[in-house]
Amino acid sequence: MFDLQGLSDTIKPSIEGLGYELWGLEWDAHGNAGTLRIFIDAEQGITVDDCGNVSRQVSAVLDVEDIITSNYNLEISSPGMARRLFTPEQYTKYIGERITVQLTKPLEGQRKFRGILQTVDATSISVLLEDGRAVEMHFSQIFKGKLAPVLN
Repeated sequence: MFDLQGLSDTIKPSIEGLGYELWGLEWDAHGNAGTLRIFIDAEQGITVDDCGNVSRQVSAVLDVEDIITSNYNLEISSPGMARRLFTPEQYTKYIGERITVQLTKPLEGQRKFRGILQTVDATSISVLLEDGRAVEMHFSQIFKGKLAPVLN
């Protein structure tokens, strides 16, 4: 296995050099291979051509650096409307928005929460649930958090 943060640090300058923001990384291991998902963003949005440009650049960097030693697939995409949130700074951008949070282990008897993101600090978030309760969750407890936009 490799260090996702180290990988992020390695590829971030190349992605930013192309004019994009590295939104986040996911590694999905399966058998002897895996899938590396890289999410990129830009003010003007992301096109298929943008993903192709980043894919070529990141592939070249990964070939030279040889960080991932197993077989893998590389996927580049936009975070989309239901974007996953990776950092406290990203959560802060979406205070007041509807989110879904999945925890690594149960809190108050449940692992999945949906509600309005109320507060964010360096170590935790507070979510106002649909039943009116406010729940504080530490980042160390969060497995995955993402926006849960209401579509009209």
